[in-house]
Amino acid sequence: MGSGRQYMPWIHRIDWIEMIRWIVLTPGVTGPINATAPEPVTNRQFARALGRALGRPSAIPAPGFALRAIVGEMATPLLLEGQRVVPAKAQKLNFHFRYPEINQAFRGIFGE
Repeated sequence: MGSGRQYMPWIHRIDWIEMIRWIVLTPGVTGPINATAPEPVTNRQFARALGRALGRPSAIPAPGFALRAIVGEMATPLLLEGQRVVPAKAQKLNFHFRYPEINQAFRGIFGE
């Protein structure tokens, strides 16, 4: 959406479930934890990886002005501005990700 350069946090469902379990069962894990994969991707990278996993072309980008016209000003913070979030605390406390990388995650979801 928009330029495609905005970062978007993502996490494979297995890693999300394992992280919640790890937070509950691991002594010393307190405070906020970013439940996101350790390798953030841009919207464009996500779309291309999804297209490869499905054997289809990536989505056609939606221009920012069109999204603003449809969604209104909420399009800017929600769709056009990214957040480059990393799970720094989880990594520091040695949480193990099964799917740290987007292509690997899609292979896990859709098969080889």
